Amino acid sequence: MRDFVLTNVGPGCFRFLAGSHLGNAYLPAYNAAVATSENGRPYHHGDLRRVLLEEAVASLRESGPAALSLRDLARQAGVSHAAPAHHFGDKRGLLTAVAAEGFRRLSASLGATYEATRDFAEVGVAYVTFAVEERPYFDVMFRPDLYDPHDPELVAARSASGAALYGPAAALPETPLEAGIAAWSLVHGLATLGLAGNLPPEVGGDLPAAARQVTGYLFQAREAPERPAKAKKKKKK
Repeated sequence: MRDFVLTNVGPGCFRFLAGSHLGNAYLPAYNAAVATSENGRPYHHGDLRRVLLEEAVASLRESGPAALSLRDLARQAGVSHAAPAHHFGDKRGLLTAVAAEGFRRLSASLGATYEATRDFAEVGVAYVTFAVEERPYFDVMFRPDLYDPHDPELVAARSASGAALYGPAAALPETPLEAGIAAWSLVHGLATLGLAGNLPPEVGGDLPAAARQVTGYLFQAREAPERPAKAKKKKKK
């Protein structure tokens, strides 16, 4: 049986050399081998897709979707220019993966909030908080022109986030679907306006706090009792 040695032949690249007499004791090192990127950050080969996604999110946070480049992404991750294309195909495929991850994160956040509070209004606040804290995802998720909206992974993640958003509305006595859409429209509009700087400074400075106040108006309106109709005055003959 021939022996093999794992040898570093360049940044992030390894290969086996046959015919070594160092013995089989060196082979287990392959399973724990860690590549080092050109910028000095180590990553396991199996995590390269995750590394590329994280670099993409960092780029989106800094300069937005328009400036995202697979070539720049590969340089930042310290891998070959072909590596992002191998995992995502093209920029559209990469943004599809970003959007799917965003919907998964949103679903987890909304679900955890409802489990902790059982408060539909607080789910709306969590939505706005997500938009603020996870803006790179938020800026892509609702732009189907940037990604493949029919991608199965994305469709599943988007459906799960919709269930997390609309699910609590089922507890309302009437028209839960319409109530869910109304709440979504309210908090999504608030988040979008706030992130774009279109709200007054006293409101836009703390969007989650503003969301808590605004959603309060929505539920107060639903809970307010109907005013009795005023009796019509009889005309004097």
